[in-house]
Amino acid sequence: MVTRCDACPLRGRSLFADMSDEEVRQTQRFKVGELTVEAGTPILTEGAHSAQLFTVLSGVGLRHKVLQNGRRHVLTFLFPGDLIGLQGAVMGEMGHTVEARSRMRLCVFDRQALWNFFGNSPSRSYDLIWIAATEEHFMGEALVTVGQRTAEESVAWALVKLWKRAATLEMTDGAAMPMPFKQQDLADALGLSLVHTNKTLAKFRERQLAVWRDGRLQVNDLETLARIGMTDTAPPKPRPLL
Repeated sequence: MVTRCDACPLRGRSLFADMSDEEVRQTQRFKVGELTVEAGTPILTEGAHSAQLFTVLSGVGLRHKVLQNGRRHVLTFLFPGDLIGLQGAVMGEMGHTVEARSRMRLCVFDRQALWNFFGNSPSRSYDLIWIAATEEHFMGEALVTVGQRTAEESVAWALVKLWKRAATLEMTDGAAMPMPFKQQDLADALGLSLVHTNKTLAKFRERQLAVWRDGRLQVNDLETLARIGMTDTAPPKPRPLL
């Protein structure tokens, strides 16, 4: 069953801004279907010319880029509500790869209809700019983390960011959340070795701050992690949903 936009389960989450009835109808006309992919499946690959855009309806994934020598850097972690493929829509081809880390369900949109969609709705055009600006802001913060935070500060910063995102999407259960990402993914996002990342996580476990084990992350002291990571625990501002 394809999910109708007026019954989208994400619209009730605190992370997303309200949509007018007309905006919901416009989005429904833009949507052409849904796609389900399993964990480990590439959704878009670097250099690809995709005819489609996607919004994550459920599940998690990541964006990454691989150098010619095989070394990889994880750019962002994807959660429900994230837009996939905008870079390819604007620049003609993807500059990175998008891969599922859990079973994912994606809303599918026709890339060729993108400009008519936004041309007919100035408010949604602004939403697209907002989404792009938010991603740029996050990439800037991630760059600062890689360049200036220590390993302990970096891992703490990342855990707080992941927890806050999951909490606003109602993906947490008490002090725990599903964590289908690999510790290598976290290491590759922070520019650390897997050994260094594991040692840092072990320190947090010994201090009873956070435990990442068996596909779940338990955060026992978010405030202390935030202080270590030089960030805050305030929930993110409501963002548009496409």
